[in-house]
This record gives sequence, structure tokens and C-alpha cells, in this order.
Amino acid sequence: MIAQLIQDDEGKTTGVFITIEDWEQIKRNYPNIETFDYELPQWQKDILDERIKDLDKPEMLRPISDIFDFID
Repeated sequence: MIAQLIQDDEGKTTGVFITIEDWEQIKRNYPNIETFDYELPQWQKDILDERIKDLDKPEMLRPISDIFDFID
């Protein structure tokens, strides 16, 4: 799946665009998704926002093998 982030004039992500084919696949895998009504707490949104910002920082990205070595 390829998602496109939609940003406002200040560069803040305000939405996500996915293809209709991807949306149909999601609905097949999660049939109740359109009736799912749950608001994330603000602290979880803040964590996600920080992680999204880190994606733009190449120094924050490391090969998965490095992470596995660290865990071991």
C-alpha cells in the first residue's frame, strides 16, 4: 500500500490518501472498520506525530539488523 500524506500550509499532516483498491482490501480484512468509533488519546497522537516527523530525519533511520543486534 502506498499512502500519500496530505499537509496544510504549515506542513502539518492533516490527512492520508490511499487508493480505492487499498480501501476495499482494508474493508475486506476489517469488515467493521466503517463503524469503528474510537478516538485516540492525545498522548498517543503526540507519539505518532513525533514518529512521523522522525521519518524525515535520515539519521533516525537504521537497518533492522542493527535493532535486532541491540535487542540481543
